[in-house]
Amino acid sequence: MRISPFKVEEWMNRYEEGALYDLTTTCIKPMTINEIYSFSQGNELSQIFDKPLDYGCITGSDRLKSAICTLYENQNLNNITVTHGAIGANQLIYLSILEPGDEVISIVPTYQQHYSIPESIGANVKIYFLKEENDWIPDTSELAQMISSKTKLLCLNNPNNPTGAVIPGRILEEIVEIAKTNKVWILSDEAYRGLNLIGKPYSQSVADMYEKGISVGSMSKTYSLPGLRVGWIAAREDLINEVNHQRQYNTISVGGLDDYFAAVALENRNLIQERNFNILRTGHGILSDWLKNEPLVKCVIPNGGTTALVRYEKDIPSRTLCRKLQNRTGVALLPGETMEMEGYVRIGFCANALKQALDIFSSYLQTV
Repeated sequence: MRISPFKVEEWMNRYEEGALYDLTTTCIKPMTINEIYSFSQGNELSQIFDKPLDYGCITGSDRLKSAICTLYENQNLNNITVTHGAIGANQLIYLSILEPGDEVISIVPTYQQHYSIPESIGANVKIYFLKEENDWIPDTSELAQMISSKTKLLCLNNPNNPTGAVIPGRILEEIVEIAKTNKVWILSDEAYRGLNLIGKPYSQSVADMYEKGISVGSMSKTYSLPGLRVGWIAAREDLINEVNHQRQYNTISVGGLDDYFAAVALENRNLIQERNFNILRTGHGILSDWLKNEPLVKCVIPNGGTTALVRYEKDIPSRTLCRKLQNRTGVALLPGETMEMEGYVRIGFCANALKQALDIFSSYLQTV
């Protein structure tokens, strides 16, 4: 199977580690094991030393899946399978649903998995570009026109990476109705679900709204545990069974300790979210103030997630801008070109030393 280079990951693999100010980050400050246990009750810590390091529960422990179910309205243990991060969840869904020649509609910008993996399988991928003038929210009339009798799957990302846009409830309901009418699956990558900055922290999940809705979640973003490499799929039982068939060829199980720590974290998610929203709101405020006072950039203020897509008013390719910026100042940004959005950069607004890094970026823009 041939697949396109994963542009975002290749850029970050090359440039992230050497940055003095890493604004490519999408995670809120990762938690330590000590922090997890500071939130938990009882004698949890001593239990890990007696745990056998075997394969564990292949599709996820009942304890972890029960904790995941609390994030949804209508899901039970049979509707959940635990995966190697959201990235593993997305891949397993595509392998379980798609055949060569199937038609897929994917929004862009989004995580590259959602168009490159279907293309590698031989699907016919139609790209729907979100528009800045529409605040990066899908236009349901345009989506409806794109769907044909051949469309099998519609791919969403909510909250959106990189724009931070959150699909309003009424728009999400309209999208679901369009999919129902056309009997189209919806894959909703909800890795940032729980990080809405307006209204309730959690948007409604597609898996709770629609029989053919598939929701993907992760411990990485909302719960600040990217190192656990734990994600999950919430979907109807027959699809979960097919996913579990596919996983035997590439995943087996997640690590037993990863499963265990994820369960402890989700059981204490309210405390984790209190910690994370303090960081999130602080960074969002710094970003918003900078955007108001920097005339050389434009941005729709994010309503969720941890990233913003910023358009810069300079005639220079985004890869060149980001490479020269980091070489000269140590500030690392993600080029928009890696997300099919030339003329933009992605900024992670939960990064350390955010204000200082943004001020350096402003000074640099004056010299370009």
